[in-house]
Amino acid sequence: MGLSEIISVQNARVKLWVQLLGRKGRDKLGQYIIEGTHLVEEAVKANAPVKTIVYDLDKGLPNALYQATQDHVEWIGVSPQVLAKCSDTETPQGIMAILDKPENTPTDLLSAKNALVVVVDGVQDPGNLGTIIRSSDAVGATGVLLGKGTVDLYNPKTIRSTMGSLFHLPIISGDLLEWLPKAAAHGVQVIGTSLQATASCYDMDYTKPTWLVLGNEGQGMSAEVENLVTQPIIIPMQGQAESLNVAMAGTVLLFEASRQRISHRQ
Repeated sequence: MGLSEIISVQNARVKLWVQLLGRKGRDKLGQYIIEGTHLVEEAVKANAPVKTIVYDLDKGLPNALYQATQDHVEWIGVSPQVLAKCSDTETPQGIMAILDKPENTPTDLLSAKNALVVVVDGVQDPGNLGTIIRSSDAVGATGVLLGKGTVDLYNPKTIRSTMGSLFHLPIISGDLLEWLPKAAAHGVQVIGTSLQATASCYDMDYTKPTWLVLGNEGQGMSAEVENLVTQPIIIPMQGQAESLNVAMAGTVLLFEASRQRISHRQ
């Protein structure tokens, strides 16, 4: 595709992009924005559905990226004022991209062989969700299932905190009250942390198909979701801290699962 330019913040395209800064606009248009060289390069590398790349005319065209994408991505040079209008950050990095939201369903997670899925029940902090996604990516998890009440995956703060990991594995929204029973019926062990549990997380066999449920920062899992957990566990503490941050707890469980699965293959 050729190059085009937009200078005015009153341009109709710019007004559409601004809508993508809010969840309502993202849901309505089925698209979202990513900002910064690293995220745009990660999206392109992962063959994510990048529709348009927008760059700062004052900083110039990033030639290597342009050469890699020019056949199938629209490129638009814009004024710094346009980038600032569409940015969630105080100092825009000079490049952003507009992507289509992927159309996955939780059925894709059920059909995965020997699944390791992270289930998120009401985590509300973008940084926590981003860390959970990065840890899931790091251990090669099958995917992430986001339940109701969880912060929007496409919130700009969430996107930044994933550091590009959202492009590396399926992240799907679904009703946990529907999909946890379906997972259990497929022979999946549904594991969730509970301060009332007696079984240690280190006594579990994570080489089996496993869904790990992580609850809200303050309240933990909702009562309805907790009732659907087939194996409640606790992370043993040697020191005096009562509990771990939800993203830290998820990371502990994921790397224990990864350790067991690596040992099992050897």
